Amino acid sequence: MIVLGSNSEIAQAFVEKVLEAGEKYSVIYLLTSNHGTAEKFALHLDVKFFQRTEIIELDLMKEIDYTQLDEINSELLFCATGYLGENTEEGLYNNKNTEIIIDINYAKLIPVLNFFAGKMERQRSGTLIVLSSVAGDRGRQSNFIYGSAKAGLSAYLSGLRNYLFSRKVHVLTIKPGFVDTKMTEGLPLNPALTATPKQAAEGIYKAFRKKKNTAYVLPVWGIIMLIIKSIPEFIFKKLKL
Repeated sequence: MIVLGSNSEIAQAFVEKVLEAGEKYSVIYLLTSNHGTAEKFALHLDVKFFQRTEIIELDLMKEIDYTQLDEINSELLFCATGYLGENTEEGLYNNKNTEIIIDINYAKLIPVLNFFAGKMERQRSGTLIVLSSVAGDRGRQSNFIYGSAKAGLSAYLSGLRNYLFSRKVHVLTIKPGFVDTKMTEGLPLNPALTATPKQAAEGIYKAFRKKKNTAYVLPVWGIIMLIIKSIPEFIFKKLKL
C-alpha cells in the first residue's frame, strides 16, 4: 500500500481501518514531507498491527527523485495530499499563496499520481483512491483558488478512470466535505456537516470495497452540491458562498 500525504488524519484513519478490516500488506509505504511525524505513525502501526512500513521523503515543493520510487509497486494507492492555503482577501491576491495551493493540490501532484498510475497500468491491476474536494464542484468566492485546483484534480481523475478502466485499474474520487482535522482547525464548521477522520475512513473504505467511482464522505454533501450546481449563474454570482 502506498500512502501519499501520510501525515493526514484522514489517511492515517484509513490505514487503520483497512488493517482492522483484515487487509494484508507486506509493506506500507508512507510518502511524506515530514519524516518525524511519519515515524510516530509508523511506530504506532508496528505496535498495534505488527505492520511493516517504509518512510520515503516526498516534498511536492521540491524536485521529485523518481528513481527512489521505481521499486515501489502496490495494488492500492491512497492520496490525501492537500493544502487549503490562506483564503482571506489578502491571501487571494498573494501570488505565493496561490502558487502553493495550485502546486500541492494539482500541478505538482498530478505527475506523481501519473507515475504510480502507469505502474498499475503495466501490472493491469490496482486501485487509486484520491481525496479531491466538494470545493471543486463549483467555484465559490470563499475558496475559489483552492476549489479551482480541486476541480482540475477531479477532472484529471475522471479522465484517468476512463482511461484505466479497460486496463483493469480502478480510480476512486473522494469528496470529503468538512472533516475535523488540523487543516480545518479554526474554521466555523457546521457539526451536522462535519465528519471525524474515523467517519471519513469508514465511508471511504465502503466506497473502496463497492468499487464506486466518486463518493462524498457524508451523503448530505452530494445533495448540497447538487443544489449549488443547479443554481443559475446570474443568481449564483450574487450569493455569499
